[in-house]
Amino acid sequence: MSAKPKGALAGVRVLDLSRILAGPSATQLLGDLGADVVKVERPEAGDDTRLWGPPYVTGIDGLPTDESAYYLCANRNKRSIAIDIASTDGRATVLQLIAQADILVENHKVGGLARYGLSYEQLRDRFPRLIYCSITGFGQTGPYASRPGYDFLIQGMGGIMSLTGEPEGQPMKVGVGIADVMTGMYAVAGILAALHHRHATGEGQQIDISLLDTQIAWLANAGTNYLTSGVLPKRLGNGHPNIVPYQVFGTLDEPMILAVGNDAQFQRFCKVAEQEELATDARFQTNPARLLHRDVLCARIDAALKKKSRAHWLAALEAVGVPCGPVNDLEDVFRDPHVIERGAELRMPCDWALEGDVGLLANPLKLSGTPVTYRQLPPRLDEHAASVLCDWLGSSRLPLLNELSHVPTDA
Repeated sequence: MSAKPKGALAGVRVLDLSRILAGPSATQLLGDLGADVVKVERPEAGDDTRLWGPPYVTGIDGLPTDESAYYLCANRNKRSIAIDIASTDGRATVLQLIAQADILVENHKVGGLARYGLSYEQLRDRFPRLIYCSITGFGQTGPYASRPGYDFLIQGMGGIMSLTGEPEGQPMKVGVGIADVMTGMYAVAGILAALHHRHATGEGQQIDISLLDTQIAWLANAGTNYLTSGVLPKRLGNGHPNIVPYQVFGTLDEPMILAVGNDAQFQRFCKVAEQEELATDARFQTNPARLLHRDVLCARIDAALKKKSRAHWLAALEAVGVPCGPVNDLEDVFRDPHVIERGAELRMPCDWALEGDVGLLANPLKLSGTPVTYRQLPPRLDEHAASVLCDWLGSSRLPLLNELSHVPTDA
């Protein structure tokens, strides 16, 4: 019988001094990949997002717990210990944990950890192998460095809201904290690169990553369009700045997405839609021409698609290889047979939840040799104080529990 595969980052220790979403999403991904992640939280309060609800997990007594769905989304595969880093004993314990860590992730304000002797500059000589990832709203340098950063503000300042929404409507943010999430993803990429560098040289380093820098970086083709042309892009609703037709259209019943990516697909679409005259019209034969005549073409397509149901169009267009799809709500998403087959919903057993488990979003990575593992529920506050101190610092540290926080639940 072959041994159970270990995660790619098994044996890597991560000290997580972050909270909210960007940092925790990064450390959750590291945990999913096998790293041992210890989440240091404030005594009594813990991560701010624990109370960012409703909804909350319903406890076995039928009452809401102190664990919100928001908190659950970014904190599995971690162990929690509550430490007051403003206290002398707390700082001493964090320093001892750092001595055992490969990676430290923090999202305090610039200079915020220096008052506790925990800034990168204060630690790098003592811990030269440490990879120290600093996540902030605006970075460690620049005129905005001291400002607090929030996803909504960053979406506005970083340009994505100017691209999102209907042409005559308000600028619109993305429906999830996408600047936070993408910053977490970039942070993990930087951490893995720094791990590779340390493997080769033995040297740690600091990673300075900000929400604003990340938000601007993932403007992708829209940002490059502007840098190339100097022309400010306009909001197009569900339209695409470079491809037509590529948007939501109405049908006889429910809306659908038509995503024509090339001229051959457009020709096939016109035949299925019984609009062959569009395929031979010089205004629509090439994508650059369709861009110039977007409004006329899309009005014609919308009128044609409204003659039959969405189910009809999806079946007919998929049969000839024209990209299309429904606009799903979340109920539709999680009952989709393909989504079910791919395991996008994760249920983790939970002995303090009324239903006996909690629902989480699974990690999308499918690694054949070192698969993602789900070892630990998002922890309750200070749940693992005893095991963390024992595993990382040795059993001689257990008497410190009374000095650090309240009595741990896993003692």
